[in-house]
Amino acid sequence: MTTSVPEHWRDPRLGPTRTVRLSGGTVEYHDRGDGPVLVFVHGYLVNANIWRELVPLLADRFRCITPDWPLGSHRVPMHRDADLSPLGIAHVIAELLDALELTDVTLIGNDSGGAYAQLAAAERPERLGRLVLNSCETPWCSWPPSPGGFGLLKAAAQHAGTHRALYQVLRLPSTWRWRNTYGWLAKYPIDTTVMRSYVRPVLRDPAIRGDGRKAIAGVSASYLQSISDRLRHSFSRPVLCAWAADDRVFPVTHAQRYARSLGADLRTIADSYTYTAEDQPRHTAEVLSGWISSRSAP
Repeated sequence: MTTSVPEHWRDPRLGPTRTVRLSGGTVEYHDRGDGPVLVFVHGYLVNANIWRELVPLLADRFRCITPDWPLGSHRVPMHRDADLSPLGIAHVIAELLDALELTDVTLIGNDSGGAYAQLAAAERPERLGRLVLNSCETPWCSWPPSPGGFGLLKAAAQHAGTHRALYQVLRLPSTWRWRNTYGWLAKYPIDTTVMRSYVRPVLRDPAIRGDGRKAIAGVSASYLQSISDRLRHSFSRPVLCAWAADDRVFPVTHAQRYARSLGADLRTIADSYTYTAEDQPRHTAEVLSGWISSRSAP
C-alpha cells in the first residue's frame, strides 16, 4: 500500500484480487475462503473494503466473494456504453455469477446494494439459494433515500458539472461525518485509509466518476414499488432482513413490514447504523452464519 494512491488499496483480508470480463466491462473481485458461496453487493460510493472486517469472520466456513461494483469507488471503469441503470447493475450481478459458474449463492446486499440485490433476485434467480437484505431500500423508501438528504445525489447527477462539483467537499475529512455523506450510514468513524479508497476515485478519475454518475442518475423509487410483488411471486428461496437496530436511513419498522410481506426472517443488529459490517462486523457475522446454516439443505 502507498499513501500516494490510497484509492487503489484494498484490504488484503478480503483475499486476492481477481478480474472477470463481462459484457459491460471488467469487474474486479476478491475471493477468500471455502464452503457455501456468499456474494456481497455494496452500495453507492463504497467498494469491497466495506467488508474487510466481516470476511475474516466468515471465511473459515464460507467462500466470500466481494466485488467492486461500478458505483463510483471502483478502480476499473466500465465500457462507456455500459448500462448502469438499476436493471443494468442487476444484470452485471447476474453476469458475474454466470461467469464464475456459482450456484446456490447467498446474495447479500447492503445499502443501495440491497436494492440491486433484490432486482437481481427478481430478474435472475436461478443461481441463488438465499437472499439477505442488510439495511437497505424497501418498497416504502425513496431511492436515493430521503433521510439524510441523499436525494441531492440524483439531482446533481443530471449534469456532469454539478455532479463533479457536489463531491468536492469530500476532499475535507471533516465532511465525512456529515449526515448526507457517511455520518448517518456508519455510526462510528471509518478508518481514514478506507475512506480515501471510497472518495478519491470519484474526485480524481473522470471515467470512474462517469460510472457513478450513470448509476446514481438512474435510480428511482419506481423500481422499489414493483420489487416486493415480484419477489413474493417469483422468488421461492429463503430471505433474511438483517437490519441495523439504530438505522437512521432505512427504518427498522420498514424492515418489519417487508419481512412480513415476503415471509422473510428478521434479525436486528444492535449499536449500528446502515453499514453493519463497519459498525458491528462480529455481530453481523454471527447473524449471517447462524441464519445461513439454519436455511441450508442438510
